[in-house]
Amino acid sequence: MTLGDPETTMRQRRQLADTAISQATRGEWEAAVETNRQLLELGPDTDGYNRLGKALAELGRHGEALEAYESALERDATNRIAERNVARLRVLLGGADGSSPGNGKPEKASAADFIEEMGKTGHARVINVGPARQLAPLSPGDTVELRLEGDLLVARVGEVEIGQVEPRVGARIGKLMKGGNRYEAAITVVNGDEVRIIIREAFAHPDNFGKVSFPGSVGARGTDVRPYMKGSALRYDDEEESEELEEEPEEVEELDTSLPEFSAEPELEEELLEEP
Repeated sequence: MTLGDPETTMRQRRQLADTAISQATRGEWEAAVETNRQLLELGPDTDGYNRLGKALAELGRHGEALEAYESALERDATNRIAERNVARLRVLLGGADGSSPGNGKPEKASAADFIEEMGKTGHARVINVGPARQLAPLSPGDTVELRLEGDLLVARVGEVEIGQVEPRVGARIGKLMKGGNRYEAAITVVNGDEVRIIIREAFAHPDNFGKVSFPGSVGARGTDVRPYMKGSALRYDDEEESEELEEEPEEVEELDTSLPEFSAEPELEEELLEEP
């Protein structure tokens, strides 16, 4: 592609970047690869290389994705997106058999899983996580399956067990699952050996009526907002204001009745005014 004047080239780059972002948002990864390649023909671009790497990784073309992220890192050695993905893909491609763990690409969660609803969604850490090679293919948005194994709430992506939900959350969710509740989960953070997930209540069994899945979120928001808006403090303020309004006429009447007393002795009134 031949380069035109700088202004036209800049406009083309912006248009291609916007198109590539829209395609990635819709999950059109093949089209996103082509669009980002067209953008990079106009000149090197760190964000373009990162977007290209993401699209290629989503298509399972990990070798090409690694090259794209390495190109981004060559342009910006401090780019954390490229740095993190280069490390992840090198681990993924460094296996003895060159294959990826699990069966195929992890399924992506729907956008509804990331909408927080008070009392029905919560965040949790995954502990006792698997080896780096198992975590390498994971990325935010991957669907997580929650399974009860004894007293442990196990998190799985596909056929790969990634760890257990921390006991603080897992114990309560496990009891509610035994009572018939169903939950959906997705990865929100995966960085080295740190994995965090968001859990959403998908179905509440009638036997669990009145039992909140994530009481911590309800308590935190309830104490910050509801007692102030609906508590007695607001009504108390209203009563004080009404009492002050009722008392004002009495104060005016007192001033009116006291004026004749001072008017009889003007010198005393002047002294009192000058006293302070």
